[in-house]
Amino acid sequence: MQENKNDLFPDGTKIPDWFLKTTKVELNDLGKKFIITDYGAISDSLAIQTNAIQNTINEAAKQGGGVIVIPKGVFLSGALFFKPKTHLYVSEGAVLKGSDNIADYPVMPSRMEGQNLDYFPALVNAYGVDGFTISGKGTINGNGLNYWNAFWRRRKENPKCTNLEVSRPRLVFIWNCNNVQIQDVRLINSGFWTNHFYKCSNVKMIDLYIFSPVNPVKAPSTDAIDIDVCSNFLIKGCYLSVNDDAISLKGGKGPWADKNSCNGANSNIIIEDSEFGFCHSALTCGSESIHDRNVWMRNCKVKGPQRLLWFKMRSDTPQKYEFVTVENIEGEVYRLIDIKPWRQFFDLKGRKDMPLSSCENVSLRNINLKCGVFYDVKTPENYKLSDFSFQNLNIKAVNGSFDKSLIQGITLDNVKVNDLLIE
Repeated sequence: MQENKNDLFPDGTKIPDWFLKTTKVELNDLGKKFIITDYGAISDSLAIQTNAIQNTINEAAKQGGGVIVIPKGVFLSGALFFKPKTHLYVSEGAVLKGSDNIADYPVMPSRMEGQNLDYFPALVNAYGVDGFTISGKGTINGNGLNYWNAFWRRRKENPKCTNLEVSRPRLVFIWNCNNVQIQDVRLINSGFWTNHFYKCSNVKMIDLYIFSPVNPVKAPSTDAIDIDVCSNFLIKGCYLSVNDDAISLKGGKGPWADKNSCNGANSNIIIEDSEFGFCHSALTCGSESIHDRNVWMRNCKVKGPQRLLWFKMRSDTPQKYEFVTVENIEGEVYRLIDIKPWRQFFDLKGRKDMPLSSCENVSLRNINLKCGVFYDVKTPENYKLSDFSFQNLNIKAVNGSFDKSLIQGITLDNVKVNDLLIE
């Protein structure tokens, strides 16, 4: 029997049934409830509650596991570390609020911007916690204003400062965890990246509200979801609006990044039934990425992204982006597709024989958009573009120019820009 195209990844391999199962986690199925106020946490206090909440987590782990419940109220905390067989439930009306004092996030081994290094942990951390879940209708608030202001002060002093020069915590960091599910919660106002997953597999993010502001203060580098050396990843029914990339695929950077065992590929990623507000890009491959394969974004609405699909091509990093499909998209963006050299913090570190990078087997289909720029593709430098397919595109663009000579092997089928058929 012939497979339906919706059953297959862009490279033609079968999508596992795991992606079709989006049953919500139920509180009563997560084991014994450990309510943080029963272990000394005080709601609506200006005092930091880190110790009381961490003691709750530790006690749950000691008793064989269970769910840490944040009840109604605001609880101020620094970095928290979940243990095997523990979960987080944020009740409706509850706010787990991050401290805006970086001293409450002790430096430890971590991962940032495509490299393993000592750095500040997130507010919520899970290292090697298979089956970890975050659920509930409450809010995890990074309380990031002081961090954002510190970043912009430093950027004013030094326009070339790196993101890591200003000490800022992420909101959620999950490392080496399998079978993770995050659902229903509001994830807002992160000091740095909002959700970062490193070396994880089988991750589901369902019905989330992820937000950081662009006004009155821009929340710098608050990516909604950073996927870093992960496989089998589902994002479904989410709203994402942040002052950087909404979904960014990472995995390593630098001239020998593909030789470093800390780095690796992202594979089998589905983004569906979601809505994107303001962001630098709805879906980005790079700039700290070496190999992304089987990425499918479908059935989404966009209203405000600067780009729908962005390939950041670093000339100091070997990259391969392949089998990426974006389909059934409607709304408004500034650029539909953006492919150009990315030179931020460029450093060849003396390497003379950089391999040729590539971006290939990319499909855009069934897209109905208003945009400022239809096609922003620059002449390749140390990379090649090949085997692109545009099908059933209906684009209203201020700038509808199109140069198909920059891609080796491009197929056009019913592509209309400003009501004119492009061939």
